[in-house]
Amino acid sequence: MVLEMETKNSNSSVTADAAAATTKTNKAKENNNLAGSKKNQSQNLVNGNGTTAADGPATKKKGKKNRNKSPPVTADEAALINGHVEEKKSVDDGDADADANANVLVGKENGSAEAEAESAELETEDIDLDALHDVGINVNISCPGAELLSVQLSSMELVQEIHQLLMDREESCHRTCFSLQLDNVTLDNFAELKTIEHLESGSTIKVVEEPYTMREARIHVRHVRDLLKNLDPADAYNGNECTSLTYLNTITQGDLLDKKKTRPDSVDCTPPDYVTPGVYEPPLLPLHPNFKNAKGPQALKVLTTSAWNPPPGPRKLHGDLMYLYVITMEEKRYHISACSRGFFINQSTDDTFNPKPDNPSHLSHSLIDLLFHISPSFRRAFQTIQKRRTLRHAFERVATPYQVYQWAAPTLEHTVDAIRAEDAFSSKLGYEEHIPGQTRDWNEELQTTRELPRKTLPERLLRERAIFKVHGDFVTAATRGAMAVIDGNVLAINPGEDSKMQMFIWNNIFFSLGFDVRDHYKELGGDYAAYVAPRYDLHGVRVYNAVDVEGLYTLGTVVIDYRGYRVTAQSIIPGILEREQEQSVVYGSIDFGKTVLSHPKYLELLRQAGKHLKILPHSVYNERDEPVELCSSVECKGIIGNDGRHYILDLLRTFPPDVNFLKLQDVKLSKELVEMGFPIEHRHKLCCLRQELLEAFVEDRYVNFIRIAAMHLQQLNAKKPEEQESQEKKKLPAVEEAEKESQENGNEKQIEKLQEPKKEQATPVETKSAEAMVNAIREAQSHVATSNEVQAAEVVKQACAAVGSIKEKEFDFRFNPDVFSPGIRHVDGEESTSGSVAKQKLLVQEAAEFLVVKQIPAFVKEHLSHSSPPIDGQNLTESLHSHGINVRYLGKVIKTLGQMPRMEYLHRIAIMELIVRATKHIYYTYMQSTDPMQLSVAISHFLNCLLTNGPVNPVISNDEVHKKRGGNGGGKHNKHKSSKGGKGQQQQQQAATQILNGSGSSTSSSSSTSAYDWTQVTPRSLWQQIRRESKAYWDWDLDCDSMDSAMQKFGIMRICLLRAFCLKVGIQVFLREYNFDSKHKPTFGDDDIVNVFPVVKHISPRASDAYNFYTTGQAKIQQGLFKEGYELISEALNLLNNVFGAMHQENGSCLRMLARLSYLLGDAQDALAIQQRAVIMSERVNGIDNPSTILEYTHLSLYSFANGHVGMSLKLLYRARYLLVLTCGEDHPEVALIDSNISLILHALGEYELSLRFIEHALKLNLKYFGNKAMHVAVSYHLMARTQSCMGDFRSALNNEKETYTIYKSQLGDKHEKTRDSAECLRLLTQQAVLLQRKMNDIYSNGKLTSDLPPIHITPPSMGSVLEMLNTINGILFVQISQRDIVKVRSEIEKHLKANTDESDVNEAIKSIVASANNNGESDTVNDNNQQQAAPAQLTNGETAAANATVSS
Repeated sequence: MVLEMETKNSNSSVTADAAAATTKTNKAKENNNLAGSKKNQSQNLVNGNGTTAADGPATKKKGKKNRNKSPPVTADEAALINGHVEEKKSVDDGDADADANANVLVGKENGSAEAEAESAELETEDIDLDALHDVGINVNISCPGAELLSVQLSSMELVQEIHQLLMDREESCHRTCFSLQLDNVTLDNFAELKTIEHLESGSTIKVVEEPYTMREARIHVRHVRDLLKNLDPADAYNGNECTSLTYLNTITQGDLLDKKKTRPDSVDCTPPDYVTPGVYEPPLLPLHPNFKNAKGPQALKVLTTSAWNPPPGPRKLHGDLMYLYVITMEEKRYHISACSRGFFINQSTDDTFNPKPDNPSHLSHSLIDLLFHISPSFRRAFQTIQKRRTLRHAFERVATPYQVYQWAAPTLEHTVDAIRAEDAFSSKLGYEEHIPGQTRDWNEELQTTRELPRKTLPERLLRERAIFKVHGDFVTAATRGAMAVIDGNVLAINPGEDSKMQMFIWNNIFFSLGFDVRDHYKELGGDYAAYVAPRYDLHGVRVYNAVDVEGLYTLGTVVIDYRGYRVTAQSIIPGILEREQEQSVVYGSIDFGKTVLSHPKYLELLRQAGKHLKILPHSVYNERDEPVELCSSVECKGIIGNDGRHYILDLLRTFPPDVNFLKLQDVKLSKELVEMGFPIEHRHKLCCLRQELLEAFVEDRYVNFIRIAAMHLQQLNAKKPEEQESQEKKKLPAVEEAEKESQENGNEKQIEKLQEPKKEQATPVETKSAEAMVNAIREAQSHVATSNEVQAAEVVKQACAAVGSIKEKEFDFRFNPDVFSPGIRHVDGEESTSGSVAKQKLLVQEAAEFLVVKQIPAFVKEHLSHSSPPIDGQNLTESLHSHGINVRYLGKVIKTLGQMPRMEYLHRIAIMELIVRATKHIYYTYMQSTDPMQLSVAISHFLNCLLTNGPVNPVISNDEVHKKRGGNGGGKHNKHKSSKGGKGQQQQQQAATQILNGSGSSTSSSSSTSAYDWTQVTPRSLWQQIRRESKAYWDWDLDCDSMDSAMQKFGIMRICLLRAFCLKVGIQVFLREYNFDSKHKPTFGDDDIVNVFPVVKHISPRASDAYNFYTTGQAKIQQGLFKEGYELISEALNLLNNVFGAMHQENGSCLRMLARLSYLLGDAQDALAIQQRAVIMSERVNGIDNPSTILEYTHLSLYSFANGHVGMSLKLLYRARYLLVLTCGEDHPEVALIDSNISLILHALGEYELSLRFIEHALKLNLKYFGNKAMHVAVSYHLMARTQSCMGDFRSALNNEKETYTIYKSQLGDKHEKTRDSAECLRLLTQQAVLLQRKMNDIYSNGKLTSDLPPIHITPPSMGSVLEMLNTINGILFVQISQRDIVKVRSEIEKHLKANTDESDVNEAIKSIVASANNNGESDTVNDNNQQQAAPAQLTNGETAAANATVSS
């Protein structure tokens, strides 16, 4: 219920068997400040409104169905608890308190009749989902010294959760050591409420203070520390405890939902300088607004454990547990003893030990009560902190699933904090204090959670939640361990060997470095291969995990890049450390195929997985020339652990090799590829094709297969007797049509832009059209079959041969990953069978060719419409990957983009990504050879060389250089003189090239590292290396030899490059304005490098049921069934909260979708509430300047405007624009959209000059990216005309409106409504212009007015008309729906709006929806990634009027 427990909170959900290990994995910190904070708010809410929140199950049912207001308050009940799960996640804690907006809970009753009516709709899911709903009970809780507290609980919660709740409520947060009693019987913490006797609604539970133990006292002190530093952002900047930043509340100055609507004239709308069009390099400081007063007041100067610890024997016998030392803000010093009854002041001083109680000693059970007694300023500060803590949005306080790092940070004061020190230096591996049995057996936990049952929905949710929880903890532990390994804090298990060859075990995790030890990868590319292998292995783990075959186990795997080193962290197979690898492996090969083993159980398991992964079972010869069957690559090893589980590891060759990057003797590439410069010899021989590519390739072949089969069938049927032919004719047109459709629409998921109805999209064909064909063929086949089965089989056989299927008589595409591996001898089958090696080779070649010939053009074509333009390199990479294109093809993609002026922004982003990646290769090697004492100097020097042309002399004192280089001398400028040690320029050059070639990791010759001295790098030498790297790796000529030439040539901004590079390699720079053009001193000094962070790669467990709900919901929305879509997506959100807790990227995309749907369904207030949570979630989980955060901000601004928060919506747009320019510069289609929005709102506020500046900029960009005939451009011209007419500049307005008219006329024809509207607008403008001219002439001729001409009215446009226009340019209200559906939507909306608006509004809403649907013959799909379809301008009466300055709102 409302009080559901928190995300990463307390007891991790584990199965009974793993429970022992993890039962109490609650980190004290999370225990303490997370869980209840939400409840706290929800609680007040509930109490505030009597008990409207839930009257038992009835309301629950209703809440689930009723979508009047913020769905989640009760829909969230789906928290499932089953047997021994000890964790509840409220669906959306943020929702749970409905953003502290009380009206949500009232108004719940309205829709009950409607709810009943719908209850039949989701029958099927309900059967499952009801298992998750449970009964609510109201109980009273009495705390010592506080009034009775009434709370609403769910019968499935554990008693533990009441603890959490109390530890987070303002009035009881300072208690940690207490038990709960009902009728003087102590309740068991791990019992569910429904199992407790005599507990019913209205019972009173007593809070009884318990005596402390040593452990409880420490937990209490830690909790107090956490309460005091609750507001401090230091953890978020330092990357600790999964905290992260969010600035939405700073920008909106409080909760948007509490705001009053603003009157347009009271709004301050002047944009800051860095937001107005024409900004060159945006400043850095606004990225973190208001970090100055984020901290909150200081309550104590020092709270630390005393140096008198531990209590000596005699004092132990008196009950002393530990001693604390406190300095209050009043400068008083106190020594405090903790005993079993609480805390008191003793008589010790800094230099004498006297543990007797002071007089008065103020014995208090809680340390906070004691501090209240001795320090009035502590009391004041503590209360302020608590007030501010409870005011924050629930989402600001929950921990994120994985740590998010900031690339810029202000100076943080470093405070005295004993607990932090203890955490850093004690051997605290993670969670010992809270787990019986010490360190965690990660492997056992990871595998046990996978073995949980998964037959029913509650079981699957329980299993997925357990997997997610353990995986999250494992990633956190692995990251800490990898940093400890590189920082030299862990002893190697083979300490005698060379440092590169060392391996480590820490906290039951195995760590290895990305170097080629023992020449394992010598044939495959040495260190380069060793560097990329872990990443490919992780891909393999990801896909096998996704297939999820029961009985097949993979290792927990995390790849961490830190300080230039690549560390692989893996869980340990039981028993593997006790025996040699040769003895353990029962399947696969440990020497690249010389000896090969197989195992029947592995074959069975891998064959199941191979079906999904399109891996072909194949046979190879072993060393005794016996054929051995394999269902994976040879490198994949099977080891049966001591626990009897079947593990697979070394999955780096899961997918077939990419022949375009291998020089092979027996392969002839097609002429087309050879002309493009393939094959390119890559640095290592591990290049593989991506899974997405194989899927697209097979899909493409399938369409061809169907097409060819249909053609043959048609020919057959032509020969059939007359009467049968007539039957066939009915079917074949269906086939043809389906074919046509499949070719033209390509991928329906992307709604076509309105202005390009004819454009084909060459994306993988949507399955629907393929299905249509298949059905047609099946029917046709059955008809043929009746008369002639042989012919039908022949047809299929011909089609199979034509598309290259590996089976002769059925469509079958699977790949042999070993087909080009050197040293492996394949068992060759007959020519036409699937065993034929030649055929397998051909197939792999064709897939690689398909990537270049089909997928790269498809990628470019998809982005030509600019419907969801990538904003930074990460976006670009994701988009390439979704098309199955590897980043090593980036050079080819850039060449293709370079020929298309309309793709200039994408060309620039791609080049920037290439420069960043090339620089990363160089930087990692550079870092490995740097002395730890000089890291900050070295990194700042590197950034200077990369980003500036000014002076870059590394500031390093001469004696240090001598120390470091063994008296080799070597000043700062001796790049061209040979230095004293006789190392001439050549050697340095050699060293540099060695390093360059060692991009991924340092070269094998150890001499190169010592020779390569970071002080030798200059901007020129670095850019030359970048050029060589881009040629060697991507086969692309970057002809820039400095940052300046990159700026001039490609328009890359330095601040964008700095951001991209810091994020890519994990640098945190100081937050200040950098002067990149400084001529006198270096731009970056050593103080500007604040920190280095790990870059962590890991798999992300999925929530399968939620995913299915989400996709079904999207499908419904695409059919125009918003209501059903909304239901399904809310349910998906429920399930996601169940699996991932409140904070997760996927929850964010559900929220965005729900907000968009609420808005489309006419509930702007609900949309605002949901979108506000989506923004906070994106800032916390993705980062404050992540592209998705920028898009969330633009949505929020639209919904704010719709709710009458005009000034707010401008502030949000300004923030979005600033972040966008910081990320990719001003020249981007998305900037055009934001500028159009800003211009419209400024226009509405009467700021015409400002408005004009923004719309002019938007027009310029639209012309550039959409061409002068596009609808976007027509809208921009029209908006300019509106603004100019309001300024009285009718002549310019006329010219611009003429442009609009011309475009509409050429694109839509004379008859179209838009063309007619535009013509009407022209007429009125002409009329006004003529009137004005007459007046002017009159004044000129007579010097005064004679005839009484009517005055010219310039009325500002109404808010309604502006909102309508905003919707138009943001692509809202456009879906392809038939007239019939419109009626349906209409009745839905009518039903929905009756509940909370009056009739006139309803009619308005329906009119606008229907109008827009009719207008466009187009209509309303929500496009998930928000991508605004450009909509033709909707000139309704209100608007025409606005253009004419006679508004009739």
